[in-house]
Amino acid sequence: MSSEYDISLSIIVPVHKVQGYLRQCLDSLLVPDVPNLEIIAIDDASPDACGEILDEYAERDSRVKVRHLTDNVGLGEARNVGFDMATGDYVWFFDSDDYATEGAVKAICDRLAETRPDVLMFDYARSYWNGRVKRSIINHLFREPPAPEVFTLADRPSLLEMFTSVWNRAIRREFMIEHGLRFNSGYYEDVSITYPVLMAAERVSFLDRVCYVYRQRRSGAITKTASAKHFDAFDQYDRIFAFMDHLGPRMDRFRPVMFDRTIWHLLVIIERADRVYPSEKQRFFAEMTKTYNRYKPTGHVPPDDEPGLAEKHRAIERGDFKAWERLNTPKLATKAKKRGRKVRRLQKQGVLRSKEVAKERYYAMRRHMPIEENLAVFAAYWYRGYSCNPAAIYEKVREIAPHIRCVWIVKPGARKTMPEGVEYVVAGSAEYYRTLAAAKYFVNNVNFPDNLVKRPGQVHLETQHGTPLKKMGLDQMEYPVGAADMDFKALIERSDRWDFLLSANPLMSEAWERGFPCKYELLEIGYPRNDRLVRATPDEQARLRDELGVPEGKTAILYAPTHRDYQRRYAPMFDIGRVMEQLGDDHVLLLRAHYYYKLKNMAADLGWNEDQVIDVSKHPSVEDLMIASDALLTDYSSVMFDYANLGKPIVIYANDWETYKLTRGVNFDLTEFPPGVVAYAESELVDAFASRAAWGDAAAKNLEAFRARFCPWDDGNAAERAVRRVFLGEELPPMPAPAAPSAASSTAPDPA
Repeated sequence: MSSEYDISLSIIVPVHKVQGYLRQCLDSLLVPDVPNLEIIAIDDASPDACGEILDEYAERDSRVKVRHLTDNVGLGEARNVGFDMATGDYVWFFDSDDYATEGAVKAICDRLAETRPDVLMFDYARSYWNGRVKRSIINHLFREPPAPEVFTLADRPSLLEMFTSVWNRAIRREFMIEHGLRFNSGYYEDVSITYPVLMAAERVSFLDRVCYVYRQRRSGAITKTASAKHFDAFDQYDRIFAFMDHLGPRMDRFRPVMFDRTIWHLLVIIERADRVYPSEKQRFFAEMTKTYNRYKPTGHVPPDDEPGLAEKHRAIERGDFKAWERLNTPKLATKAKKRGRKVRRLQKQGVLRSKEVAKERYYAMRRHMPIEENLAVFAAYWYRGYSCNPAAIYEKVREIAPHIRCVWIVKPGARKTMPEGVEYVVAGSAEYYRTLAAAKYFVNNVNFPDNLVKRPGQVHLETQHGTPLKKMGLDQMEYPVGAADMDFKALIERSDRWDFLLSANPLMSEAWERGFPCKYELLEIGYPRNDRLVRATPDEQARLRDELGVPEGKTAILYAPTHRDYQRRYAPMFDIGRVMEQLGDDHVLLLRAHYYYKLKNMAADLGWNEDQVIDVSKHPSVEDLMIASDALLTDYSSVMFDYANLGKPIVIYANDWETYKLTRGVNFDLTEFPPGVVAYAESELVDAFASRAAWGDAAAKNLEAFRARFCPWDDGNAAERAVRRVFLGEELPPMPAPAAPSAASSTAPDPA
């Protein structure tokens, strides 16, 4: 393989339960200008869609090599498997939920070619779930004092102060083999590699550049999980000091630095609230004392660069757990400061009106009453009425779990829309608060209000209300136009109440993992609201067309556009009257405006021919409209993913696709992987229907590929699966993997 480089790089990526982040990771590494590159991805028996994503990338790019493991072996052993497969001159061990910065891979290869080191160190940044990105706090070590092109640990002992992860360095492969360096199992498998490579290296080089972004996930990091496995750190540091013994007397000068680094890390582990169980802290501390006295260098002086650190060292040395506890107790002043902030926040909010205070007191009082084990609350679209996934689940609860009493919450104005026989309470009423306090189950397709308090024992099922072509949740932070003034902290606090979150397809699963990083169980079961579509019959279609007033023999096009965040008010993206005039009397448009828009009768208000344009914006069931229609016209609405289940034509009008991508953000390129015909201009839109291209072979192939990818679990039984898992507590068998995208019918979607 020819290249401007005569060195090659193998990037080893162990993969386990990171389906929401894996595409960004791989995309950041597969740069086009570095051909002497191989990505070795180890699927460590990942239970989610990671394996399918890896295979998809391997099919597209020959530089990706995938190994699927049948058993979960852990990060260390998975890295060893990848290392044994590697052929590059250098290896870079990369975590699959992180990503490289733009230009990083090329910059690393350039530096490797220039300096030919045993180890190349480069900088990293931490990316936090709230959108903050911060360069490493040790970045000054790359410049103080200025480093030569290559050096050793003896020239720069501060190397041992660098972060103990293996992903901030590229290592010469033969060098690792010569020194027998392999990863161990356990939580801290990096430690026994990161320090030894620096100790043994005869040539170290620096790249003063942020190349790696370390994602500080809100949940999912094993080292941030309380477990007895954190005791693994002691074995790993034993290996470090044994390696120093192996290298001989030349390591003596580094023992004080390595010793202080060891105690620093052990203190981090024991002092973080999310690592060692409180009941195990004294035992962990006793192991620290053993480590301290086993490896303490002669003449060691405890460091005093942090307040109380020297005292902590002395407490560890003499095994005085109570003294360490006193030194580690949070100060009362900190608590007082937090109380002061809370008081000031309440002052800013102002005094609540007495009626609201009375409601909150009543709600608080009712929360002391027992939970009613067979009471379930249902809601949809901010209490707008009976619809969507909650309605489908409600109907199935009534069928197979009739012992559950189901109560809907609606706004006062929505009472008249409720079906006969459906019990409901009005939001804000005394019965509303009593029901919130008492219910065992909560089902909604949006979040409940902030003032809802989730009691221990209550169960929340979040269904969402569509497949997210657009960015959702925390993903919106990069798109301020779409996010507007959204409070992401409050959003995540609301989402923390979820026990279950529905997913209808792998794209949805990936998006929810990134957008809502909370501790729910992801139910990959299909969409309950689509059960009707899968089971729809010609007789049902005929009945619904008659109810809507669609003349017999006419082609009924359902037009369901989405909301655009960059528009303040509704403005059609094409001249509806002119388009319908060109299509002729044999076409009827069922106009379903987004519910954000408040118009009484759009056709009448805007002067369109009401014989051709039927305004169905206020129709209570979009499923009825989908079944009644002959084809769908939309832009970027999630309705396309539902409609695909019907197997009927879909036309995408994407005249502002680039603007929508920039302002709202999308999860894949719809124009590259459409469910049918894509039109960019009004004339193309007319032609799609007038020429019957929407019913043609090319459109049908696109729809087939789209349906295989985005409707894999919609088999008519999604609602039943939801009820059995949530309300009846049954375990569900895994759903079948979706079919891989067909290269013959369309290209695979590239996440944007």
